[in-house]
Amino acid sequence: MGFFKRLFRIGQAEVNSTLDGLEDPIKMTEQGIRDMEQDLDKSIKALAEVKATCVRSKNELDKAKQSANDYENKAMMLLKRAEQGAMSGDEADRLATMALQKKSETVQSIPTLQANYDKYCAAVAKLEDSVKKLRDNISKWKNEAKMLKARAKVSEATANVNKQLAGIDSSDTIAMLERMKEKVDQQEALADSYLDIANAEVGADNEIDSALESTGGSLEASSALAALKARMSAQNAIESSVESSKAISDASVSELDQLKQKMAEPQAAQQADVAEAQQQADQSAL
Repeated sequence: MGFFKRLFRIGQAEVNSTLDGLEDPIKMTEQGIRDMEQDLDKSIKALAEVKATCVRSKNELDKAKQSANDYENKAMMLLKRAEQGAMSGDEADRLATMALQKKSETVQSIPTLQANYDKYCAAVAKLEDSVKKLRDNISKWKNEAKMLKARAKVSEATANVNKQLAGIDSSDTIAMLERMKEKVDQQEALADSYLDIANAEVGADNEIDSALESTGGSLEASSALAALKARMSAQNAIESSVESSKAISDASVSELDQLKQKMAEPQAAQQADVAEAQQQADQSAL
């Protein structure tokens, strides 16, 4: 029996532990509020039924009081009819006595009806107070549940953020970043090594060009300067040839003018002699 008791306790402990792990306080609270809302609906229904009984009891009490007054009035009317001679006195007394007996019976039931009415009114007041308290508590618990639910979400989000900031993320993000950084460094080093190899192949040409530039400028600049000097020499030669031709032409023009002048001088003298001879001939004729 001791073995079975221990086994039962172990099973009970395991079940309780499992249930504790499955329970969610927020969900349990919301379920509790839903249960209380169902109880509120039942209480409202019971309150309506009790109120209906109270109204019915009040109607019965009022009816009994009115009936007692009616019997008394009827007895008085019978006696007046007898006084007026409308009916015999003995008959009036008999009927009035019966009416008063009915009144007495009705009056005897009034305390019981009044007690029932008071009892139902007290029950209605108690139920109304209970319903009001339950409704107020449900409203308050709903607001508290909403606030606690929001706080739970905020605290969960904050915990996740702080967990990531603390570097204890289950996905090991920081470790992956470190591996990625190492891979990038390796690729950059490989690229630098390829660049060194390429620079080594053209290193001699670069050294020669650098030496030429440091001592007398680059080869391209020297070639451009030589070409410019050659073009300037050719231009100067062409200009000298043009000036020589111009000088020769000018000299030829001057000699031609001198020759024309010499040829014009004898002709002018001859024309003067002819003019003088004609003049002398004219004078001789006169």
